[in-house]
Amino acid sequence: MSGGSIMETTQYLTFTLGEDIFSLEIARVREVLDYTNITRVPRTPSYVLGVINLRGGVVPVVDLRTRFGMCVGVVTVNTCIIIVEAMVDGETIILGLLADSVQEVLDLDGESIKPAPRIGTTLDTGFIKGMGRQNDRFIIILDIDRVFSSDELGMVQGIRDITETAWSAQPEVMKLDMGKHAGLNGQNGDSRDGGFN
Repeated sequence: MSGGSIMETTQYLTFTLGEDIFSLEIARVREVLDYTNITRVPRTPSYVLGVINLRGGVVPVVDLRTRFGMCVGVVTVNTCIIIVEAMVDGETIILGLLADSVQEVLDLDGESIKPAPRIGTTLDTGFIKGMGRQNDRFIIILDIDRVFSSDELGMVQGIRDITETAWSAQPEVMKLDMGKHAGLNGQNGDSRDGGFN
């Protein structure tokens, strides 16, 4: 991978999966939510946790730990859902990524970012846009469009469409009840830090 393929922006949202620090291009992040109840969808891959209702819209949620072959994490007060935009065949798909915690927004200059290594990581390097470094920490910069194949993203979009169709057919009183986010400590599952745009 050549250095020229690294993203042009220098802002990244960092988050953790286990002991590892990952990051995403901030322009792809819509918001960060506290963990909330996720409705399972039958007959979906293990990494698809289900869907959530986000202000009247259906958003599929995926578990990056499972997708990357890591052990399943435990939900804590720091567990969150990062709402991101991914692209498939020129179409934007909104999905949630389950993360152990969100760290911060970082500005990394070009000198701090190196191409993905060919060895030394358990991840398929096709998922990785580059490796950032801040002080003594290494940060894995993900390419959200490559974390999932076009077929997988299309499948996730299909889950959203089917669920949204079923949702729109429900009586209004049922929607009001089902639409409540039962976040941690009974709080509403609103944005933790607000939008990043």
